[in-house]
Amino acid sequence: MIGDMISKVRKEKGMTKTELARLTDINIGHLTHIEKGERNPSHKTLKSICKALGVPYQQLMFTYDKTINEEQESYHVMDHIAYNKVLAIDSIGGYIDCPPDVPSSAIAIKVQDDAMSPFLNKDSYVFLEFNTPLNSKEIGLFQLNGKILIRRFIVRKGGKIILRADNKSIEDIMITDKDSLYIIGKIYK
Repeated sequence: MIGDMISKVRKEKGMTKTELARLTDINIGHLTHIEKGERNPSHKTLKSICKALGVPYQQLMFTYDKTINEEQESYHVMDHIAYNKVLAIDSIGGYIDCPPDVPSSAIAIKVQDDAMSPFLNKDSYVFLEFNTPLNSKEIGLFQLNGKILIRRFIVRKGGKIILRADNKSIEDIMITDKDSLYIIGKIYK
């Protein structure tokens, strides 16, 4: 997935492989292998690539060992990864122990509402793994049209996306082409 992200960002920035190779002092053949997913860049190389592309290193680093499956391709997961944004946190509550079964989580988030009850209760903590592609029915943290939500991610035929609350009194959100949807990451309980 990291090669796909590098290729996507490079193309969105209007940069050729030759230009990126020159700016980073990376052999163009090696860069081609990285973009095709045949090789992973070293951390030093990734930092150099991110600097040349003008994007935060950590956001691409979170995609380092991830792969994309067929279902994720169907909803064009690459269009929903925010490579040039970082999560803004309004308050910090201190440290919380990270469960051993979610070692790739980066932060704990306090659930602010009852949208996901009874599975996730208001004021409980959940753990977030950044920039993780989701499969249907997994729970994620999303930015939808500027609003942050925890919802169940549903993929329908043709890659149509629905964000669903487990609380049945809250309506499904059908994602349209007019919506701005970013997957911030996968939620673990």
